[in-house]
Amino acid sequence: MTTETSRAASAAVPARRGRPGYDRDRVLEIAVELFNEQGYDATSVSDLAARLGLSRSALYHHFTSKEELLAVALDTALGGLEGVLERPEARQGSAAARLQFVIAAAVEVLVDQLPSVTLLLRVRGNGAVEQAALARRRLFDQRVAALVADAQREGLVRADLDAALATRLVFGMVNSVVEWYRPDGPVDRDTLAREVLAVVLEGLRTR
Repeated sequence: MTTETSRAASAAVPARRGRPGYDRDRVLEIAVELFNEQGYDATSVSDLAARLGLSRSALYHHFTSKEELLAVALDTALGGLEGVLERPEARQGSAAARLQFVIAAAVEVLVDQLPSVTLLLRVRGNGAVEQAALARRRLFDQRVAALVADAQREGLVRADLDAALATRLVFGMVNSVVEWYRPDGPVDRDTLAREVLAVVLEGLRTR
């Protein structure tokens, strides 16, 4: 399944009116929570129905399949990250300023969409939906690596770094946040973005 096909499949499914007690968004939220707890492959439709307290047929009133739940959740996470690269701050100004914005905004997306991003980071390409998501992740990484290379040409990022490897290392650190960050903890989103940015830039900047 291509990226376009995956997006089209999600877009083609109309929003449905929820049953009493659950709307489509709440069903998705609980499903993502369960996927993250048990693993997507290990979670059955029966597990989802039991967690929700719904029959399988009631669950299908909201989503046609477990795969659709996964596709919508992954699209939420990827759409947030891809949207960062389309914002004016990521497309205008010096490469260093754009890179700084992209890293900080990616941290903000991770915090705002923490359950969906956590699920995204755990997919391994098992099936067409996961493969399409991984393809979109690779494209995002490539676009950020190109931005790192632009900053290197401007003399603002160390030229001895491999742009693609540096991008993987930076986002390895950013993505590790899903393993420990708690929205109700002592570190708020803006502080987290600022601290990540400080650590990253000290490693990337020329001396």
